[in-house]
Amino acid sequence: MNRLKYISAAVALLAMLPGLLSAQELMIYPAKGQSSQQQEKDKFECYGFAKSQSGFDPMAPPTTTTAPPPKEAPQGGVGRGAVGGALGGALVGAITGNTKKGAAVGAVGGGLLGGARRSEQKQRETHKQQQWEQREVQNYAQNRNNYNRAYAACLEGRGYTVR
Repeated sequence: MNRLKYISAAVALLAMLPGLLSAQELMIYPAKGQSSQQQEKDKFECYGFAKSQSGFDPMAPPTTTTAPPPKEAPQGGVGRGAVGGALGGALVGAITGNTKKGAAVGAVGGGLLGGARRSEQKQRETHKQQQWEQREVQNYAQNRNNYNRAYAACLEGRGYTVR
């Protein structure tokens, strides 16, 4: 099950990357008239240099650096709240002399409260997931930027103009 979380997290991360990747494409110009063979050789060597300097491999599929936030145990829920409310209402109704009415009122109130609790829990989980995804995308972008800087420095050192 844990493996499935990581896979789905990686898929979510991949879905966010196309815009990020297109913004980070480098334009490389052979300022000293390098041949296409020399350009390919230089690009390959600079790829290895930048990868070793940054610890980032742009050719590898994106991965997450931390586990996604765990799901909380379900809290509340309309049915669960209604049952609890009905029991509590029946007890109050027994004291006041109308068990059925107390149970009905308790069930409605409990159902509303249980539904509200579950809704709040889902909102918290969604918010945590979104924050985690945002951190992962930012981390990827920073690593990619470090790689691009090292790659560009290597190519510029070999006589290319990089933008």
